[in-house]
Amino acid sequence: MKRRTFTSSILALSAAPLLAHQASTSPAAAAEISGPPLMGGSITDVPGIKIGHHTLTRRPTGCTVILCEDGAVGGVDVRGSAPGTRETDLLDPTNAVQQVQAILLSGGSAYGLEAATGVMRYLEERKLGFKLRAGVVPIVPAAILFDLGVGDFTIRPDAEAGYQACLAAASGPVAEGNVGAGAGATVGKMFCSAFAMKGGIGTASHRVPGTDIVVGAIVAVNAVGDICHPETRQILAGARREEGQGFRDTMAAIMGGYRVVTSTGSNTTIGAVATNVPFNKAEMNKIAQMAHDGFARSINPVHTMSDGDTIFALSTGKASSVRADVSAIGAIAATVMAQAVARAVIQAESLTGHQLPALRDYVKG
Repeated sequence: MKRRTFTSSILALSAAPLLAHQASTSPAAAAEISGPPLMGGSITDVPGIKIGHHTLTRRPTGCTVILCEDGAVGGVDVRGSAPGTRETDLLDPTNAVQQVQAILLSGGSAYGLEAATGVMRYLEERKLGFKLRAGVVPIVPAAILFDLGVGDFTIRPDAEAGYQACLAAASGPVAEGNVGAGAGATVGKMFCSAFAMKGGIGTASHRVPGTDIVVGAIVAVNAVGDICHPETRQILAGARREEGQGFRDTMAAIMGGYRVVTSTGSNTTIGAVATNVPFNKAEMNKIAQMAHDGFARSINPVHTMSDGDTIFALSTGKASSVRADVSAIGAIAATVMAQAVARAVIQAESLTGHQLPALRDYVKG
């Protein structure tokens, strides 16, 4: 598993590895990526947040846990029409539970929800959860993505995978790309998976100058649509042309009346945003809602019938003396999420055995 590296330029990160695949893909020169550098940082820059991945490399698939062991106020917003979730009702402001101890993002479709049981076991062993006379009930909302079309269908994240992700959780730099819930993620599937590219895990963060406020995001990108640079809208990864070179530009094809073949239920982008600013559940649900604008800036099309796009929002409240405007934090969350989506495909690596090229070794024809 590779640790993420920080770079000053999106081009510097991606251009060199493109050359390794050039001979087998196209004699054309590697296309330059335009636009400002992407954000660095990670969601673990938010005090009180740890991230742990567990990757099942045999398929590949995996899960990612967002640990907030001191508790965090949570919210959620589910878009698209093919979601797979657990415990999201508890995040409704009208319901009683006020804090969560973890969020799980998992591959494996509905089977992957089992990994949340392992997260609960980890937390129960440490007596973290909703307090009862006889013990605790850890609150672990979860969301899954569909990656069963990549590799052995029978290999899915289970309770042990969730437990191992917790053991790996740390507050330091976060691995990106082909790890955890992003291990089997793919993008650009509107024209069927044969023309798809590799997705993955991405993260980013922003510190508001002159304040103690931090906003971070993490996302597993497994979209039907293409992934774009959030500033220039240049396609970074997406549906390839029939000859296997270059991008179709999914939205341009749709607008032109191209007869597309959808791959129902084989997608979904899932993630979370977090801040150290204190907010209540209603406010966190609003921030989760606004964070979906980040998906819209970097994924096109998004929130389709074949996606179950879900974003969780967490407030650790560690900046207890700070009062911030919920709309401003939601707007920052959307910007950071858009950056994290783009980072996911920048950091992804190809799965040659599954004929899934990645941005870093794919040459536009």
